[in-house]
Amino acid sequence: MKRFLFTILFAAIGCATETAPVSAKNPVVVITTSMGTIKVELFEDQSPITVKNFLSYVDDKFYDGTIFHRVMGKENADEDFMVQGGGFTEDHKEKKTKGPIKNESANGVSNKRGTLAMARTSAPDSASAQFFINVKDNDFLDGSARRAGYAVFGKVIEGQDVVDKIKAVKTGSKRFSTPGGDASFQNVPVEDVVIKSIRRAE
Repeated sequence: MKRFLFTILFAAIGCATETAPVSAKNPVVVITTSMGTIKVELFEDQSPITVKNFLSYVDDKFYDGTIFHRVMGKENADEDFMVQGGGFTEDHKEKKTKGPIKNESANGVSNKRGTLAMARTSAPDSASAQFFINVKDNDFLDGSARRAGYAVFGKVIEGQDVVDKIKAVKTGSKRFSTPGGDASFQNVPVEDVVIKSIRRAE
């Protein structure tokens, strides 16, 4: 089972979507990784279900010791795309998650460079814990009232240079343990990029 793979590619659409502005009332989290620190603003107004779900994992310390298990940048893929994490441990085992959440991709926020979005399977309402950071504008992942995309729920406000370092790491194939059995996955960093912790900013 390849739960973390994007199984559907979308054609670009012309819906009016932008990156939400910084707001003093929006929650902020700090992602501490083995390659540096990333600070992220969460779009609570635009993506209330997704933000509540993400913060529940943060408060449970679920992400501590997980890895960025899928990295696609120009150094290791045909083109820049994204870095994805939050679902597998350093020993390459998939973590048990809570139930899936409703897809909020029609929230008017686009998958621009530096935004965070929820990873999911081909089923629109299948996202749980895994997320990705867009390393370029990926508008073709956006949703609309008629079609589900990938729900954006935050953006990097500090540490984009760290994201860019992560996207440039060398990748290859590795074996992962999932509920469906062991499987080999591509675009996995040769040396683990570890999410040491994600915490609410003080």
